Amino acid sequence: MSTARQHAWAERAADALAAAGYRRGGARRAILDLLDAQACALSAVEVQAALAGRRREVSRASVYRVMEELAEIGLVQRVEVGQGVVRYEAVREGHGHHHHLVCDSCGRLEPYSTDCPERAIERASERLPLEVSEHEIVLRGACRSCAPS
Repeated sequence: MSTARQHAWAERAADALAAAGYRRGGARRAILDLLDAQACALSAVEVQAALAGRRREVSRASVYRVMEELAEIGLVQRVEVGQGVVRYEAVREGHGHHHHLVCDSCGRLEPYSTDCPERAIERASERLPLEVSEHEIVLRGACRSCAPS
């Protein structure tokens, strides 16, 4: 992925936050850059740990606040994975939409993509009195490491 393409979401998100009246700051920018580099959703705890690994200390309260600001303006989506855990994922335009597999034992989250549900949702939305703007499919079970042999 090119550097320009890689940072497109972070730049768009920074501009949208500024337009919504939020100040630009180091913690916000660090979170945006981290989310831009992720292929899948992260919890606030994982965001905080990843930033600490980059030598950027950000309080968990700040992480939650920025995530909620981003969700409020539609730049991240909340992914409810159960067991009281919420993860956050950058909303990107175009391809790259995926769903999630969640292990009920260890909490592992894996992205997956397939055209079948996408086509079914598209056909259903043509018949329903609802224009589908978003959807999320979460498949739950035991991952290969946790499943009984």
